[in-house]
Amino acid sequence: MSPPSEFRPLPPGSRDTPPSVVRPPSSSACPPCCDLGPAHQHDIIRLQDVTVAYGRRLAVDSVTAQIHCGSLTAILGPNGAGKSTLLRAILGWMPLSRGEIRIGDSHPQHALPRLAYLPQRVDVDWDFPITVRGVVEQGRYPALGAFRRFQAIDHQLVDNALAEMKLTALQDRQIRALSGGQQQRVFLARALAQGADIFLLDEPFAGLDAPSAAELAAVLKSWEQLHRTVVAVLHDLPMARRVFSHALLLDTRLLASGPVAEVLAPASLAQFYPAANA
Repeated sequence: MSPPSEFRPLPPGSRDTPPSVVRPPSSSACPPCCDLGPAHQHDIIRLQDVTVAYGRRLAVDSVTAQIHCGSLTAILGPNGAGKSTLLRAILGWMPLSRGEIRIGDSHPQHALPRLAYLPQRVDVDWDFPITVRGVVEQGRYPALGAFRRFQAIDHQLVDNALAEMKLTALQDRQIRALSGGQQQRVFLARALAQGADIFLLDEPFAGLDAPSAAELAAVLKSWEQLHRTVVAVLHDLPMARRVFSHALLLDTRLLASGPVAEVLAPASLAQFYPAANA
């Protein structure tokens, strides 16, 4: 039986990139996009008039926004606001009805941005018989191609990802035997093994208990110090305020974007959601 899609590699290059998603030419090397530090921030993802429709229904309508390289950006809004759809459009998995998504810019350190995706926990078959290491190794599949076998560098990258996510001692354990926080770290390790520097997370805190959520928040905050770019769909406003630096407030159309302290300020939220518990 073939594994569910959540246990197949999710490389941006494994799907044809539609004309509306523009990526720069590839390069033989791609250091993390923000090694220059916060004083040299660039917009690593730029959305221009992005519109996505399901038939005649608009899921995302005319969104223009920028994601800063090295930022932790939360996409927030009510159910049905188009948050996950926008994330999938950035990945190139949803065709655009109108507009353009640009990933990277002319800066040489942005020569080949690499995207990795963390699915919603409800979309994962946690009973599928696969080990922690087996999931993390999937991050190397895009680089291997159809014929190349694992080499020493691939094993080393998997080892490094397991070590960074503190999973080395658990690498032979079945994923169903892990806690919720450990399971999320497995998928983050898969993204690291892939070589990603842009991480797109769909509801990463959903279904986690408080200790697991705090553990994941600490990982993401540490990634901010490493200038890794994280874009995450969230519902939890307090979590967004505590962990994330920037926010997009979405309700099919873009309502607000910018630093999280401004976008999620009570006075700002009251303009859009008068009854919101800010």
